[in-house]
Amino acid sequence: METLSWDDLRILLAVHRAGSLLAAGKALGLSTSTTARRLDALEAAMGCQLVYRSQAGTELKPEALRIVRLAEGLAHGLDALRRDQTLLAGTLRISVPDGMALTLARSLPTFREAFPFVDLELVGESRMADVAAREADIAVRLTRSTSNVLVEKHLASFRFALFASADYVRHHLPTRRLVKGEASAHPFVGLDERWKELPHEQWIRKLGATRFAFRSSSMEAIVEAVHQGIGLAAFLEKDPRNTDLIRVETDILGPTQPFYLVYHRDLRTQPHVRAAVTAIETYMRAHSDS
Repeated sequence: METLSWDDLRILLAVHRAGSLLAAGKALGLSTSTTARRLDALEAAMGCQLVYRSQAGTELKPEALRIVRLAEGLAHGLDALRRDQTLLAGTLRISVPDGMALTLARSLPTFREAFPFVDLELVGESRMADVAAREADIAVRLTRSTSNVLVEKHLASFRFALFASADYVRHHLPTRRLVKGEASAHPFVGLDERWKELPHEQWIRKLGATRFAFRSSSMEAIVEAVHQGIGLAAFLEKDPRNTDLIRVETDILGPTQPFYLVYHRDLRTQPHVRAAVTAIETYMRAHSDS
C-alpha cells in the first residue's frame, strides 16, 4: 500500500471501465503489455489479485471495486481542481436528465456569448451525478437535494401530455382524443420497468394503458419510436422534440414535473457558474408552465 499511486489507480479504473486490457490500454495510450505490467504492480502492492483475466476480457473481484470507487472519487476531484484552476478558460460540466439535453442546449447561447473561452460539457444521463463530489459543476434534477454543500434552486415545472405521430393519429385516433376506456386498445411507448413509479408513467396507466409495445431507457429511442408510429407516449408539453408530433387530448390532465438546479457552494462566487445558472434559469422559466 505504501507504493500505491494515482498512476496505478488509473490503470484499474481504466480496466474497470473498458472491460479488457486491450481497450484499457487504448484509452490510456499504453500498450496491452504495459497495461498488464502496471496492473501486476498494483496487485503486488495490494498483496492480492484484483482482476480475473480471460480470453473474453476482464472482471474485477469484489475487493477491487472498493479501490475503483476510490479511484473514481480521485478522478472527479482532479477534474474539478483542473476546472477551478482554469477558471474562465476551462470546462464547465453540466449534468442533466436523459432527454433534457436538447432543451438545456438551447438555454446556453447567451452564456457562450459572455464566456467564449469556457468550454461546455453537457451530459445527458439516467443516473444522478454526485455534484457534492464534483462529478459535475451544475446539475438539473427531477428531485430535491439533501446535501448541505449544494446550492439548490427550483427552476420550473412542466406538464406532461400524450403524443402520437401524425400517421398514427390519422389511422387510429382521428378525433385526436383518448376517452376513458379506449386506452387499452392502443399500444404505448414508455421507459423501461425501472421507472414505472414516475408520475407520468403512472398517469399513462391511470388512463387505462395495458400494452407497452416499446420500452427503452433512452429518451431518444422513445421519441424515435413514437415518430415511427409504434404507439402513444407521454412527453413534456414544451419538449422541442414534439414539434412534429400530434398532441392527443385526454380526460385526465397530465401531471407536472418540477425541475431543480444544483451546484456546489464552493462555486457560488465563480462568475461563469453564476452566468450559466442564470441562463438556464431564465430559459427554463420562460418556457415552463409555472
